Amino acid sequence: MAMRAVFSPSSLFSFNKTTTTATAAYSAHLPNFPFAPSWRRSSSLLFNIPTAASLSVRRRGRRGKLSPGVAYSAASVSGKSIHDFAVKDIDGKDMSLSKFKGKVLLVVNVASRCGLTNANYTELSHLYEKYKSQGFEILAFPCNQFGGQEPGTNPQIKEFACTRFKAEFPIFDKVDVNGPNTAPVYQFLKSSTGGFLGDLIKWNFEKFLVNGEGKVVERYSPTTSPFQIEKDIKKLLAA
Repeated sequence: MAMRAVFSPSSLFSFNKTTTTATAAYSAHLPNFPFAPSWRRSSSLLFNIPTAASLSVRRRGRRGKLSPGVAYSAASVSGKSIHDFAVKDIDGKDMSLSKFKGKVLLVVNVASRCGLTNANYTELSHLYEKYKSQGFEILAFPCNQFGGQEPGTNPQIKEFACTRFKAEFPIFDKVDVNGPNTAPVYQFLKSSTGGFLGDLIKWNFEKFLVNGEGKVVERYSPTTSPFQIEKDIKKLLAA
């Protein structure tokens, strides 16, 4: 049974661990997002994400307690920092994330056919060009779990990002960020900082800011633009 959303585009809600508030911008930027027609107050707020329908999602009760059934917990994730994980790059080659020790990272789940694609790729490329010489890296993980908006093969994704947006930052193998096949690095990221719907990634272009020690210091909603994160990136680079 698909999980149903219980808010309208005019509803206002805040994400934990973010610096911005998501508002009706969701309806403006995500025209294909399956909003439910009405809003009601509830102890659980769930997006209608078919690919995650079988998940046991962490839900907060009226008193803030967590109900059983969380898909992943901090104890289930091996690794004390993002540097402890290995992934495959867009060409299928193994890569240890330890190569990014000492660098400030912005980790993003990307998609090629999302309403947020153009703005995010454009701004991400701008920030990377501006700060890469200062120790900043963007790690982009393609994901097809949200509306089927990253359906292409790895070569197609690479060509799209590098040709259309001149993306020079690392792009990795397509992964799952929710569900039973969640990539270990995303289990780590989600266990490090919760948010609206607990540890569930909400949509394309959710972002995690990671310091030079490999620790997550901030998590941003999909509608938080990369330019809005620039001030936080600068603070970490200065530190």
